[in-house]
Amino acid sequence: MMKIEFKKARCRIEYDFFLKGSVLKGTVESGCTGFRSFLFIDSDAPQDQLVKLARNAKGGCFAEWTLRNPVEIEDVLEINGEAVPL
Repeated sequence: MMKIEFKKARCRIEYDFFLKGSVLKGTVESGCTGFRSFLFIDSDAPQDQLVKLARNAKGGCFAEWTLRNPVEIEDVLEINGEAVPL
């Protein structure tokens, strides 16, 4: 674990998304066209250590890695105790 003191840190995530189609027609589609990640750190620690900290934080973020390296999703639908194809 890195032991770096900082005065304040905050992050912000922005994303661009779309939603199209019709719920009633069963044609709904959604998706994202871009993500932006902002990390703001106030610290007296050396800059190179703070960059290393930020890289480690991003490297350990499951959400970011899943977005960068999508995986298959297994869908299961069960209605009244019976498996139903989705």
